[in-house]
Amino acid sequence: MSGSDPKLKDPLARYVVTAFTYGSGLGAAQAARHIRTVSAHELAAIAKRHCTPKNLARAGADVVDAHLDLDLVHTWGDGSVAAVDGTMMDAAVDNLLAETSIRYGGYGGIAHHLVADTYVALFSRFVPCGVWEAVYLIDSLLQNPSAAQPEQVHADTQGQSFPVFGLAHLLGIDLLPRIRNFQDLTFHRPDPTARYRHIDQLFSTDPRTAIDWDLIRRHWPDLMQVALSVKQGTVSSVTLLRRLNNRSRKNQSYQAFREVGRAVRTAVLLRYLSDPALREQIQRATNKAEAYNGFTKWLHFGNAGWLTSRDPELQDKAIKFLDLVASSVIFSTTIDMTRTLRQMAREGWTLNASDLAVLSPYRRENVLRFGDYTTDQLHIPPPAYNPTLHTAEVARAETEFRR
Repeated sequence: MSGSDPKLKDPLARYVVTAFTYGSGLGAAQAARHIRTVSAHELAAIAKRHCTPKNLARAGADVVDAHLDLDLVHTWGDGSVAAVDGTMMDAAVDNLLAETSIRYGGYGGIAHHLVADTYVALFSRFVPCGVWEAVYLIDSLLQNPSAAQPEQVHADTQGQSFPVFGLAHLLGIDLLPRIRNFQDLTFHRPDPTARYRHIDQLFSTDPRTAIDWDLIRRHWPDLMQVALSVKQGTVSSVTLLRRLNNRSRKNQSYQAFREVGRAVRTAVLLRYLSDPALREQIQRATNKAEAYNGFTKWLHFGNAGWLTSRDPELQDKAIKFLDLVASSVIFSTTIDMTRTLRQMAREGWTLNASDLAVLSPYRRENVLRFGDYTTDQLHIPPPAYNPTLHTAEVARAETEFRR
């Protein structure tokens, strides 16, 4: 802090306590009752004046990057694969984002997470219930500030649409969602006269559903201009996809993106049907995202998934506080798991790569949520940790993961 901003007596300890206070959902008043070294006014002032959504995201990215350096994490993934998923969070009435959701059966908003194959969330935000979640998928990828940059992204039915498939393809993103009732979807022929020996029954017989390549060629410069503008941040992908999601017959950009999306989605469906390993990867990635939702709700024990603020910025900060706490707990748990596995190796245990790959840092028995929280030692830097596992086993696990 500089200028007229107040100087904190012990900033590191205060920031840690503030992150825990708002990440766990305790709130300033409740946390001050259990942490006697700080007042509720001080916690609220730090959260308001010292914490913004941008620097909270940057702090979370630092934890994600440190987590990625651990050898045990390499047996789970390398950050090149991620999944997006949303979970319902109750909220106070009469605010700009919350609304009644028929899908979730409640009133509130959606905590939208981008979860990497390393079990940590790369980016999160608070979005309304009524929007199609795919609108925020590309923006979450572009705003991810960590070193993990996913190349393949998985989602559920809410994470895809024709314009999203088209824009993701132009940005070099391999979108591979798990779509509900995909057997009822239309497989679009590249040409009305195209016929196939073994899979022809998958494709529509209506010639109007064939892909209009001439439309794509005419609007290709416009498509590339839009994609470059989104990549550079000149145009928000959220605003763009909202406009492209209105199915307007007069919107030429929508029609062009729709045709690209038809071609890409048909190719994705064919890959999904023909590749069992891909289906397993999609299932594994989406399961991790859903497990992360359950883990964060467990960590958000202060108000059990309830967001009390009506301010959209404070709601977004609450989600990022929660992500920061969750990433820190996952990082600490992974270090403890690494230490235990090294001890087992010294005792003669054989660490199989297949066993390490199915371990999860979403452990709960090592986290004490309730009681009095001691903060006397927060001003002392934590001891150095050893990120390495058994060298030969890690090399074998990385080889198997790449295979």
